[in-house]
Amino acid sequence: MNMLDDEDDQSFHATRDGYSHLIDVEWDAVERMGSTMGIHAVRVMLEALNRDAQHATIAKFIQNELDAEREKVALLHQQGSQQSELLREQGAQQFELLRQQQQAAAGWSMHSRRPETLKIDIPKYRGVEEDSLLRWFVELDDARRARRIDDGDMQAAFAQSNLAGRAKTWALGLKLHDLYAFGSLEVFKSRLRKTFEPPRAEFRARIELLKLKKGKHDVHAYAQHIRHLTSCISSNPVDEHTLVSVFMQGLADGPVKTHVFRLELDSLEQAFPLRNRKNSV
Repeated sequence: MNMLDDEDDQSFHATRDGYSHLIDVEWDAVERMGSTMGIHAVRVMLEALNRDAQHATIAKFIQNELDAEREKVALLHQQGSQQSELLREQGAQQFELLRQQQQAAAGWSMHSRRPETLKIDIPKYRGVEEDSLLRWFVELDDARRARRIDDGDMQAAFAQSNLAGRAKTWALGLKLHDLYAFGSLEVFKSRLRKTFEPPRAEFRARIELLKLKKGKHDVHAYAQHIRHLTSCISSNPVDEHTLVSVFMQGLADGPVKTHVFRLELDSLEQAFPLRNRKNSV
């Protein structure tokens, strides 16, 4: 379907190279916006916005489309759910029975201890290069377990609520075409990893770890950098003895290195109290 005439349509498609920061799902949404608002209006709007504002505007448009589809589905259900008087009476009886059962269950639960939950906030995953997807998965699982979210659909919904930017737009785009695109947390992780995980991310983190040197950083910052790289390696984690070896290998010859060798460290945490020591060059 042409949005205006053929000439404007070709001109609009030619602007695709000027918006290479938009993923395919976003660009598809832009074309749909053109069919409703007009090509010229969409072009003027995009030129007036920075990249973050473009992502946000497109995400809102996709969300509105998704809401409209949900309303259509709800309307279809409403039209197909007309029941006879007998069915309504049976429904009322079942509701009353359920209410009585819930009251009985609530009375029983007062005698049992409710499992404690802990709300842990985690950073939003934006789908940009500086965000470590593997590390975010670890933080996501910790927060999910702390909140005791066990249902598969709820786990996937919780994960989606912690997306932002390009990653959120991507998820909304998939759900626009399929409301059940993420049937479980594992499916969500798999599709997110295939889309946003840098190629050979763990391999690159491991190589950087093995080549790491202290340089001009203090000992504490150096040890924290080692921990950060370690958190990016999840499929075959690095053991503590290897981390200690990497830590000591990266120290320059001097008083700190001599002192560390005498300590015979068993874990990287034992190096943190050395933060105020100066290493010689």
